[in-house]
Amino acid sequence: MATFLYKLGRLAFRRRRYVALIWVALLAVAGFGAASASTATSSSFSIPGTEAQRAFDLLEQRFPGGSADGATARVVFKAPDNEKMSDPANKAEVDKVIGELKSGSDQIASVSDPYTAGAVSKDGSTAYVSVSYKVNSMELTDGTRDALEDAGHAAQKSGMTVEIGGDALMVIPETGVTEIIGVAIAAIVLVITFGSLIAAGLPLLTALIGVGIGVSTITALANVLDLGSTTSTLAMMIGLAVGIDYALFIVSRYRAELAEGREREDAAGRAVGTAGSAVVFAGLTVVIALVGLAVVNIPMLSKMGFAAAGTVAIAVLIALTLVPALLGFAGKRVLGRKARKAAGAPDKTEDKPNMGTRWARFVLRKPVWVLLVGVIGLGTVAVPVASLEMGLPDEGSQPTSTTQRRAYDLLSDGFGPGFNGPLMVVVDTADSSDGKTAAKQVTDEISGIKGVVAVTPAQFNKAGDTAMITVVPKDRPSSVDTENVVHAIRDAGKDIKSDTGAEVLVTGSTAMNIDFSQKMNDALLPYLALVVGLAFLLLMVVFRSVLVPLKAALGFLLSVVAALGAVVAVFQWGWLGSLFGVEQPGPIMSMMPIFMVGVVFGLAMDYEVFLVTRMREAYVHGEKPGQAIVTGFRHGARVVTAAAVIMMAVFAGFIGSSEQMVKMIGFSLAIAVFFDAFVVRMAIVPAVLALLGHRAWSLPRWLDRILPNVDVEGEGLREQLDETPGGETGGERELTRV
Repeated sequence: MATFLYKLGRLAFRRRRYVALIWVALLAVAGFGAASASTATSSSFSIPGTEAQRAFDLLEQRFPGGSADGATARVVFKAPDNEKMSDPANKAEVDKVIGELKSGSDQIASVSDPYTAGAVSKDGSTAYVSVSYKVNSMELTDGTRDALEDAGHAAQKSGMTVEIGGDALMVIPETGVTEIIGVAIAAIVLVITFGSLIAAGLPLLTALIGVGIGVSTITALANVLDLGSTTSTLAMMIGLAVGIDYALFIVSRYRAELAEGREREDAAGRAVGTAGSAVVFAGLTVVIALVGLAVVNIPMLSKMGFAAAGTVAIAVLIALTLVPALLGFAGKRVLGRKARKAAGAPDKTEDKPNMGTRWARFVLRKPVWVLLVGVIGLGTVAVPVASLEMGLPDEGSQPTSTTQRRAYDLLSDGFGPGFNGPLMVVVDTADSSDGKTAAKQVTDEISGIKGVVAVTPAQFNKAGDTAMITVVPKDRPSSVDTENVVHAIRDAGKDIKSDTGAEVLVTGSTAMNIDFSQKMNDALLPYLALVVGLAFLLLMVVFRSVLVPLKAALGFLLSVVAALGAVVAVFQWGWLGSLFGVEQPGPIMSMMPIFMVGVVFGLAMDYEVFLVTRMREAYVHGEKPGQAIVTGFRHGARVVTAAAVIMMAVFAGFIGSSEQMVKMIGFSLAIAVFFDAFVVRMAIVPAVLALLGHRAWSLPRWLDRILPNVDVEGEGLREQLDETPGGETGGERELTRV
């Protein structure tokens, strides 16, 4: 592989104008596609194979025109002190709002009257108007949303409190300017690392081109493939981080080759042939982890994984082709002034240990202590995982400054916490001899379940073969008691089906969340086994070792559990919540554990590959295990540190998002990179390798014969170049055949 990549790097360097033109053309085509594509009208959320999804599908089939997936809203009114919503003046204001809503948009399906629908609280202080739409929230026009937001203004002037909840107000999340700050921090780190504006700007430029192509392609295909806004956000987040890092490693190796006196074209070829091999395998681990999300069989998650994996693949291709092409344009300006003068001269600072060398030698002196401190430290941070509560965010997790959250609180105060998450029970009576009797039995059974405060009478469809029953639990949607109510209804439904033949299904947002969480839990171990297993095999090929990949996998598990512990402490317990903009602590998103396993594993292997391949390279060339560790740190620690800081800065930039999901993902990935890069890879890994000695790099002979030799260290490439005078002619002869 190293030989092939060497040729590719030299070809890209020599034909740099054509290579640059191709990538710019791809960016233009993707940008044109994004600009001309119709706006994505939907971002459906489905959970195949779950009861909640089957019930939802049945509703769409048996209640045609019912807009089962249509947007909904609740306009909540609270009367002034010492007044009631039934007072004539307040009632007149509500009637006026109902009229404004009906005439405000042709997307309205229905608007309920609280006085006839029983939507007034027992104490008379609170009432709400239910609004349903013909289309889902992503298809609502700005005019429809404006009409909804303006509906209660007149009533507010009369002294009433008016707030609006529901998914009708859901819009594409605002991410703010914090991502720009993250990129700015990355630029500063690059300048400090390279001491050259050209060298610092090159990884940023190539990463932005890669992200531009990836995100523009996602935008262009969003309507066709039903991609949500979070899909492009994740692709941008990961693509930007790995794009900068991959280019950083190529540029760093290129500068090292120039410093040894190589000709520029040869240096570009060698940089791509050596560091490029590490980029390919690091990128493969990330792609495997992201594509593996399809194992969960949740379309939204699979699409997010495939889209982000595509962006990572683009980042790898850009690092292997566009980066050496731009290095050709930059010339020796990619080096700082001092480095340019010293290029090719003997390195007088060779014997002067840098920070990486000093740290590696310290670890070699105290490997047991470093290992214990690292493991115990991460284990302590991981303690909060024991109290992990999972769920999907609802309006109760919104900041208190939003009207959705205030509407949620008004409904909780006026009608009870469970009113914000009603359950919808669907009774399929097609196979029942007496559907109405079966539905009545269902209603009676549910009314007797502990934790249920209200059950509406069954409403049949026109065909009379399906009934809907609304159940209001006592507690809030995300509580354990509400989950128990769902399970109790489903258990009772099994007995009813055996007695009457009617099938009872529970759906609604709360039931969907419960089924989603269960599906994520069930998929975690198979997903972990698949991703870690494939990556383990890949790393065995890279390092020609069994113990090194095993250590890499165990170190990853330690860092991801610690990161999840930090997420629980901040987002569930509320520790330092104000620092990260967490106004309302609550359950951790159900998808976080499996999502972190996938994404963090791929990113963690980046540092494992980049740092440890340099160690193996030194070991293969005859250095003792301890000295190989020092050599690896001398050449790689500074670059890996810079890459980790850049990745943390990019991810942390998304913490400023107004979307709780994006905020949590940004925080979790930033803290996971910190733990994995600085604790696991920089401390635990060298400590373990020091304790293992030669055994770390051993491989059974029978396994050595089976595994392909991909020459990641570039040993075969060096032998080939050393046999050729000048190390270039043979490469040029090969290039003429490319």
